[in-house]
Amino acid sequence: MSESDFAEHGERTEEVSGAEVIAQALKTQKVEYVFGIVGIPVTEIAVAAQGVGIRYIGMRNEQAACYAASAIGYLTGRPLIVIGGSSERSQETMGAFQEFPQVEACRLYSKFSARPSSIEAIPSIIEKAVRSSIYGRPGACYIDIPADFVNLQVNVNSVKYTECCLPPPVCMAETSAVGMAASVIRNAKQPLLIIGKGAAYAHAEESIRKLVEQCKLPFLPTPMGKGVVPDNHPNCVGAARSRALQFADVIVLFGARLNWILHFGLPPRYQPDVKFIQVDICAEELGNNVRPAVTLLGDINAVTEQLLEQFDKTPWQYSPESEWWKTLKEKMESNEALSKELASQKSLPMNYYTVFYHVQEQLPRDCFVVSEGANTMDIGRTVLQNYLPRHRLDAGTFGTMGVGLGFAIAAAVVAKDRNPGQRVICVEGDSAFGFSGMEVETICRYNLPIILLVVNNNGIYQGFDTNTWKEMLKFGDVTAVVPPMCLLPNSHYEHIMTAFGGKGYFVQTPEELQKSLRQCLADTTKPSLINIMIEPQATRKAQDFHWLTRSNM
Repeated sequence: MSESDFAEHGERTEEVSGAEVIAQALKTQKVEYVFGIVGIPVTEIAVAAQGVGIRYIGMRNEQAACYAASAIGYLTGRPLIVIGGSSERSQETMGAFQEFPQVEACRLYSKFSARPSSIEAIPSIIEKAVRSSIYGRPGACYIDIPADFVNLQVNVNSVKYTECCLPPPVCMAETSAVGMAASVIRNAKQPLLIIGKGAAYAHAEESIRKLVEQCKLPFLPTPMGKGVVPDNHPNCVGAARSRALQFADVIVLFGARLNWILHFGLPPRYQPDVKFIQVDICAEELGNNVRPAVTLLGDINAVTEQLLEQFDKTPWQYSPESEWWKTLKEKMESNEALSKELASQKSLPMNYYTVFYHVQEQLPRDCFVVSEGANTMDIGRTVLQNYLPRHRLDAGTFGTMGVGLGFAIAAAVVAKDRNPGQRVICVEGDSAFGFSGMEVETICRYNLPIILLVVNNNGIYQGFDTNTWKEMLKFGDVTAVVPPMCLLPNSHYEHIMTAFGGKGYFVQTPEELQKSLRQCLADTTKPSLINIMIEPQATRKAQDFHWLTRSNM
């Protein structure tokens, strides 16, 4: 058919590349951000994404790019789609450049994994990946793009873009199960609500807060459930976590899984006869590790509204004068007093509690708090407060180190676009910072409103001071005499920030910490890093149970 024939039939003779089709398909599915590292054969995809108005953030490490994308999915409710370039189709099985069975490998770790059979199939594959990613329990999906597809040209008329998928359907729990759950709660002598990440993702903050206040129930947030109801709410019993878990007789789980973070729901961390009420969007999660008294399958916000209807019909409140409340408040007061005692210590180097209490004093109420590390993350959870939902990001269930800077970059991009002036505080252990420290260049390149706090104890878990380090070296080679958890003492991580144009501070005293943090918060023009030296042997206060307590089956 000649060009005049195309014109006569009203069709366009333009051609479009695979990269352009990918970009437009993503745009049609309302994808706003792409995080990645360009290289053969995906550079053109990044350029095409920018061409249709998608924001491209170039990272320094592929893992950090995926961490950032996952945080964006959590913060915005849009998908985590991994797009990878693979070898050309004609070279399969020949040992092509970086040839690997990517689609098959990713099926183990993603909700959907596919390779389009043609350029024309790309829009429908991307729509299905987006839909799979956000429906039910959200999760990652993988799309494999053969290298020859990226620049392959097809007629623009042969490509049909699939409309943006509908929002996830809102599912409600069975009415009879909701009534049963309300009855179990009413009969509880020592009730507890646990608010998980799923509740934050479901935007259930208003309904859950109403339930807490209407029924006068104590609640405990999981790490990323912090802020769904503010940490300073009088019903928050986070400071008595172990006591609350160990002696509650009825526990309602709002989007929280009974995994290692909640000690599997088993003794000795829980009563053998504790009754669990599970509220979850994922049917496969219900009944894991324990047999629940009631299961409520559905959207967490919708199910909470159903529970509220039950308590509206027949009003009920848990007595604030109960022995259970008295026990929890006494434990909270004793734990808070111990933490304040540790924070008030004047000895140098500082300990974790001193650092975090001084940081907490200055944190803006609306800031994002990102954290990773061992003691740095664990102690930070108990001291650093969150007042808004989806404003805490940390290593979570997998406990993976290296997530911090990727998460912080994602939060900063969202903050910059949607709430200019909002700050991101990224609290890193010195070991954790090392996993993705080169992303400081990314932070400076995009001039993101991030303040990095590196809590530096010269090691993994614990380290040694300079004098002890020098003494150890007298006994032989570093590889033979230095304990594996040690890092180089007094490393000046702040120079990494200044090397790329940001501001860096090296602090050793509370006064220096206070001053440098004030300066960082006042200066919104540059990212900054405060390298905070603490006692190398510092640790957290004594715990009733080890963090990985083995449960009695």
